[in-house]
Amino acid sequence: MSGTFQADDFADLSAIAALPRLGSLALSADGTRLVTVVAELSPDGKTWQGALWEVDPTGERPARRLTHGAKGESNPVFTPDGALLFLSARPDQEAKPAEGGKAKDKTALWVLPPAGEAREVFRPGRGVERVEVAKQSGTLLLTAGAHPTTEFGEADEALRKAREDAGVTGILYDSYPVRYWDTDLGPAYSRLLTGTLPDGRLDAADLTDLRPAATARLDDAATISPDGRWVVHTERVDVSPSYGPRVRLRLVPTDGSPGRVLADVEGHSFMQVTFLPDSSAVIAVRVHDSTPERPWRNALVRIDLDGTVTELAPDFAEEAEHPVVSPDGAAVYFTSSLRGHQPIWRLDLATGDLIRLTATGAYTDVQVGEHHVYALRHAVNQPSRPVRLEPTEPEQTPLVLQAPGAVESLPGTLTEVETVVEDGRTVRAWLVLPEGASADRPAPLLLWVHGGPVMSWSGWSWRWNPWLMAARGYAVLLPDPALSTGYGPEFIAAGWGSWGAKPYTDLMAITDVTVQRDDIDETRTAAMGGSFGGYMANWIATQTDRFKAIVTHASLWHLDAFTGTTDDSYYWIREMGDPLRQEEQVRANSPHLRVADIRTPMLVIHGDKDYRVPIGEGQRLYFDLVRHGVPAKFLYYPTENHWILTPGNAKLWYETIFSFLAEHVLGEPWQRPDLV
Repeated sequence: MSGTFQADDFADLSAIAALPRLGSLALSADGTRLVTVVAELSPDGKTWQGALWEVDPTGERPARRLTHGAKGESNPVFTPDGALLFLSARPDQEAKPAEGGKAKDKTALWVLPPAGEAREVFRPGRGVERVEVAKQSGTLLLTAGAHPTTEFGEADEALRKAREDAGVTGILYDSYPVRYWDTDLGPAYSRLLTGTLPDGRLDAADLTDLRPAATARLDDAATISPDGRWVVHTERVDVSPSYGPRVRLRLVPTDGSPGRVLADVEGHSFMQVTFLPDSSAVIAVRVHDSTPERPWRNALVRIDLDGTVTELAPDFAEEAEHPVVSPDGAAVYFTSSLRGHQPIWRLDLATGDLIRLTATGAYTDVQVGEHHVYALRHAVNQPSRPVRLEPTEPEQTPLVLQAPGAVESLPGTLTEVETVVEDGRTVRAWLVLPEGASADRPAPLLLWVHGGPVMSWSGWSWRWNPWLMAARGYAVLLPDPALSTGYGPEFIAAGWGSWGAKPYTDLMAITDVTVQRDDIDETRTAAMGGSFGGYMANWIATQTDRFKAIVTHASLWHLDAFTGTTDDSYYWIREMGDPLRQEEQVRANSPHLRVADIRTPMLVIHGDKDYRVPIGEGQRLYFDLVRHGVPAKFLYYPTENHWILTPGNAKLWYETIFSFLAEHVLGEPWQRPDLV
């Protein structure tokens, strides 16, 4: 943790892997303690491990490490009396050797009191997935798995053991989806449990099962009211075989009484729910579900416990996300994309006045205290840092708090470019320029297309880090084409259901403007992208030979096949259409039909555990390139998913790309990475 990270360090992939990475933030009820998770390389260098660090909210003192578990820690949350709960698979030092059985390696709930050592609270046989605490009563809301045919606890444990003893791994589905990102859903599904924490311990026998078979959506589950009386959770409702489900909200009392539907609106879904401090209502994001004719649209809403839904900030043009209510209930803070940034907004609930709290940067993990707002701030030119903001000051520059992982300098500079395209929209991009780029030494250019597709280049990326390329002399163009967020709903609609049209022409237009700069070498260019960006890389390859090389990661290729094999087929059908009903639209946007037009050398990268864009897309793409005589290589990861998550494989990812680009863009001999 000693020393500082400098521009020269970006040339060393091992140094990048060792740089601490911040994620998650928790604020104590009295606002005096702030905790974040800092991930560092494990001793063997094969994974990143999280540890809890306490950050001084005043910014005066260095951060201090709180935990040292060999298995890492996550999900910090404070109880009203100042204890810190977290999740970890570390072994219980107080348990006897024979205790725990197979559960000993599962993720457990732990508590770290204000004074004393951390101790294990609860370790069910399938582990704890998530914990939340009622801010006033201290009631716990836990998420843990159980088989849908059994009660949580002994019955589920018996069934789990019977399956193991019989060598059974099969899963029988009678609902959709069956996968999520890199996880096979089932045979256990999430259950919601509530309990208390007397004397720092939680008795599993006191837990109340709130939901006998929770919907297997792992991204947006449930929240508990500050008084501990209510839980609101999402619930998928099947609409039709072609349209798929919508998501409604259920309100469940924690005393075991029957629950009821809180909000269910045709054509809409609800997510990201948080209670008001008096427990009388929730703030949520209501999503106008997409169709092939129009994109989805977010709206911030208040939902009273009687079911009354009131839209907040109806004139807000961007996509509101992650609402947080102030302790006095007077305001809601939320984030959105905005022209290459992700600011925090403050909405006054009494007057409706809306202010942009931050001037630049991208903010996550917003925590609102009585006197200050805290968050993690990152930007294209800065990794996540904990910051403190004034609660009502517009467009402020926050106070950066001391924490591990600071980057002191970069191997280049950051600027912006933009152009007006044919339909009058302004397309903008970040441009990373390497040190020394000039008219005398123009830099080769890499066009990097973001994923999503409904997102933007607004912050730091460990996986697609342009500064690693700048350290090797490349300029990197990070554009936001049609479908990108932060430019209003019309900008998203411009590319909806037609990825091969305006998203492509936007990318070419902003590239044309960029290569006109005298510090860019227009004769040495390449294009790259992952997920939607990988699709665009493939589409670009079918449309032009202007680039010397193309790198495509986790990319869509055969849209008809992809529709039925991705883990979220309904979302895809709601944009591009059903291949049987909107065949022309699907075929018009499927790059596989145009493989004969590809002339550019391509590097294909794909992980076998990628269920969002299944491995068959990468395999088919590589075979199609080979059989059409396109110079191609295939970097295949049997154990990785949509992202490359382990340090060694991430390093190999960059090394292979460096070599591929050096051969085709810089004219250097191909150099195979040592370990492949």
